[in-house]
Amino acid sequence: MTRTESPARMSSGAERALVDALRGGLRGAVVGRTDPGYDEARRVWNGLVDRAPAAVARCADVADVVDAVRVAREQRPVLSIRAGGHQVAGSGVCDGGLVIDLSSMRGVQVDPMARTARVQAGATWGEVDRATQLHGLATPGGEVSVTGVAGLTLGGGLGAMMRTHGLSCDNLRSVEIVTADGMVRTASRDQHRDLFWAARGGGRGLGVVTSLEFDLHPLGPEVAGALVLYPYEDAAAVLRAWREVARQAPDTLTPEIGLWSIPPLPDVPGDLHGAPVVIVAGVYIGAPADAGPVLEPLRRLGVPLADMTATSSYVESQRALDDLFPAGGRYYWKSHFVDELTDELIDALLACDVHRPSPESVVYIRTLGGAIARVGEDETAYPHRAAGFNISVDASWHDPALDHSAIAWARSTWDALVPFATGGVYLNFAGLGEEDALRATALGAHGARLAEIRRTYDPNGLFEAAAHRA
Repeated sequence: MTRTESPARMSSGAERALVDALRGGLRGAVVGRTDPGYDEARRVWNGLVDRAPAAVARCADVADVVDAVRVAREQRPVLSIRAGGHQVAGSGVCDGGLVIDLSSMRGVQVDPMARTARVQAGATWGEVDRATQLHGLATPGGEVSVTGVAGLTLGGGLGAMMRTHGLSCDNLRSVEIVTADGMVRTASRDQHRDLFWAARGGGRGLGVVTSLEFDLHPLGPEVAGALVLYPYEDAAAVLRAWREVARQAPDTLTPEIGLWSIPPLPDVPGDLHGAPVVIVAGVYIGAPADAGPVLEPLRRLGVPLADMTATSSYVESQRALDDLFPAGGRYYWKSHFVDELTDELIDALLACDVHRPSPESVVYIRTLGGAIARVGEDETAYPHRAAGFNISVDASWHDPALDHSAIAWARSTWDALVPFATGGVYLNFAGLGEEDALRATALGAHGARLAEIRRTYDPNGLFEAAAHRA
């Protein structure tokens, strides 16, 4: 792994005191620097991130979280909160401080009559989908099933259902959170409304979210999805045709398009694997029998290399990309919001894509609008309601020798797209969270209100480092 920041180590005596204090109260394991399993405990999904905390508190329950926060308040280490551990920035682990690790808290309780689910913060979207689909229900989640529920939701939550039912954060009914004073609070539209507002898209640094309650919607067990590969040499024409389809798409579809390389898909001849390609995708959020007319325009953007449009289980559709983004791979992803895909923007994208550093890297465009835009701009901390599209520049690779060139490509591509962008940044795709300018723009006009709420619940800045890793 490559160092991502310089360690801010506590003294050895302070580290021992921290570990001893945690072990005196927690039911869950406490892993210090010299303990067996330390390297595993500090590892996160992004192999580019290599940070060395003084201690990892693997909380078994909410009471453990309260004890960990109490110890942190007394001893004041740098803090980070690990839930699913899947965020690109690796914000779940810090250098030289305390990781409050919720990855053992993974329960999912579904109430099919009320159409709600209570999800512990360490759960992944695959675990949520597995539980909710037993009842033919779902809530908007990520596009990779091993993504953590808490981190994705706190940053907004883009996914295949978002134009139909909104972002993940739009489907929150309540969050349970341990604040800096050690109190367990439930934030909802009726209680701690300011905290609830901030939790919906405001990122980290509010406290330790221990569970989230979601609205569920009828969907599945089967869904129809389009997946079409077009020749890379037709990319300009396909992008322009897709732009028109995206503008006219109903809210039951979130059209997506990527400049990628052909993954090792079973339905594609092996000699094509790794070749540059345009990938078009979308899942119909409704009965598969009604999907044909909605998906058909995605299949007629040119002459396809392969058309894998099919019906599958919702669970399968949500985990279809998991193997393409394995734990331990190296990832550096940045994003822009744009209002329109102008011809000039498309030309700029193609010019940058020529220098894509690895077959795994991708420039990916998601259509927004629909239910996202029907939520008022000030109803939640998520500030990008009016944008038409999100463009993510995803450098993904395995060889550490590519670290410099891959990160440089993502940054230079992001820079090239600045003239076409709204200025907003999606918190979940913001590099390694190391750039102050990104953090300042990610929340737009909501930044000042969010900072005031953080001061209200954390006046002494206990979670300040966690907030800066958002």
